[in-house]
Amino acid sequence: SSIDRATAHTMSDFPTDQTRAFGKLILFGEHFVVYKVPALVGAVSAYTDCKLEYLDEPGLEVIDNRPAVPLYKEKKKDEGEEAINLTLAHLGVDPKARGVRLTFGGDLCCASGIGASAAQVVSLARAVNFADSRSLSEDEINAAGYEGEKGYHGTPSGIDNTAATFGGLLRFQRTDGAPIFEKKSFPSAIRIVYASTGITASTTKVVGDVRSKKEADEAWFADIMGKYTTLVEEAEQIVEAGNLIKLGKLMNQNHSLLQELTVSCKELDDLVDAARAAGAVGAKMSGTGRGGLMIALTPTEDIQNTVATALEKLAPQVWKTTFA
Repeated sequence: SSIDRATAHTMSDFPTDQTRAFGKLILFGEHFVVYKVPALVGAVSAYTDCKLEYLDEPGLEVIDNRPAVPLYKEKKKDEGEEAINLTLAHLGVDPKARGVRLTFGGDLCCASGIGASAAQVVSLARAVNFADSRSLSEDEINAAGYEGEKGYHGTPSGIDNTAATFGGLLRFQRTDGAPIFEKKSFPSAIRIVYASTGITASTTKVVGDVRSKKEADEAWFADIMGKYTTLVEEAEQIVEAGNLIKLGKLMNQNHSLLQELTVSCKELDDLVDAARAAGAVGAKMSGTGRGGLMIALTPTEDIQNTVATALEKLAPQVWKTTFA
């Protein structure tokens, strides 16, 4: 019976390594992706994991041990509860009928732009899969993550949950119908440093601002978009070839285009400049912009450490990881 099966999985042998879900950073294409051109997204090796225990009393208990930037969990509390409930409901788990305790952990630090919400719900789907001895496919795990993401994002793009589930490199493109995802891989682990400005901007507002500027001057926007489209086609080939020096140059160019779109800001530009000065082969903002995160490409351990040290003088949070 399901009760016997669940009691067999005590906490001590719950394999959280089987529930891992990855964070992500946008390598190329934030903002442009809204207008149905491709973006390239890299899953990072930092992950969220989840333990699930069934309880004798009904109800849902959530223990959140994930590292996070200040106030992240407080700000996201309601959305996070909604996301967990949506994921459980999608998978047919009802804590009102049978109590559930969830313990979230891992080494992915929750911050705006890293895909933390998706990593949380995908790890939850994996934990349900294990606790109930189901044999959900990766696509079914991903679908559960997409449902959960609605708690955080209303209508998610699907990028974050797909990166969280599958890892690796994703080419993503919106269409009039369902988005197109192409799963690719990095030829080898790529060292990066990413840093937070400590500022959280509203994605909805920033995307709306870009749309207004586009509508006010379509020719200006078309010019920038043309440059980006050429750039991302080249980037796709270069990532797969593993040419990090060229890749870094294209990241720098993508940052310039985002500056033209007015979605960067002084804090991001200062971090990008500092990373390049410290030896990064490329650096750019990543995600919403006007705050949020930036990313630096650092081919060796030495460069990675030097760049991280330089950014720590300016940024409230700095992380070292790999695209893998």
